[in-house]
Amino acid sequence: MDRSAARVVAVDVGSVRTGSFAWAAVDVPGHRLTAHGDDPAGAVEALAAALADGSDAVLALEAPMSVPVPEDGRLLGKSRAGEGNRAWSASAGAGALATGLAQGAWLLAELARALPALAATTQVPRWRGTADGGAPLLLVEAFVSGKGKPVPTALGPHAADAEAAARAVARRLTGEGGGTDVTCAPQRALNLLAAQARWAGLTVGGDEHTLDVLVVRARPGG
Repeated sequence: MDRSAARVVAVDVGSVRTGSFAWAAVDVPGHRLTAHGDDPAGAVEALAAALADGSDAVLALEAPMSVPVPEDGRLLGKSRAGEGNRAWSASAGAGALATGLAQGAWLLAELARALPALAATTQVPRWRGTADGGAPLLLVEAFVSGKGKPVPTALGPHAADAEAAARAVARRLTGEGGGTDVTCAPQRALNLLAAQARWAGLTVGGDEHTLDVLVVRARPGG
C-alpha cells in the first residue's frame, strides 16, 4: 500500500537500563533514516511529531505480538506458521514477548497522552489518513533474527536491528514484498498489539483482539 507520507518507528525491545533497547525512524517516501536513539521517550517523540504534522505513522515492535490459541490443548505453545525454528514460545521469544508487552504498553500510553483520541489499528487495510476516517497509526511486529540479522553498525547491534526492522517494514508497506511473513492461522490469534493499544487508551477496532497482525521479517542486508 503506497503512502504519500509516513514514518516507521521500529523498536528493538530490551533492557533500557543495560543499553539493549534501541529505536530507529525511517520516513517514506525515500526510506531515509531520520532519527534513532536508545531512549523510549525519543521513540514516542518521533511518532508524535509525524502524526501531529499530518503524516501517518507505524510502530513496529521486535517481539512476538500475536500468539496462537488453539482449540486443541495439545497444540498450546506450538510455533506460528512461518517462524521456523524460532518459535514465539521458546526462551528467546518468550522473553522478548514479556519485555515487548511492557515496553509497547508504555510507548502507546505516552503516545496517547501526547495525542488524545488517537486511533490505531493492527490491520493494514484500516490504516488510512484521518481525513478518510481511518486510523493514522499502524501497529506491526518486526522479526529480525537468523539470516535477517544485520551487520552491527558503529551505533551498536541493537540500533542496527532497529534500523533493519524499520527499513523492512517501510519496504513492505510501500509495495515491495507482499503480506505477512508469520501468522497464527489456522489457530485463533490473540492480538497483543490491540490489547496494548486498548490498555493505553487508544481507539482501536473492537474485533482486532482476535485478528492476526502484520509480521515483517528483516532480510539479509536489511
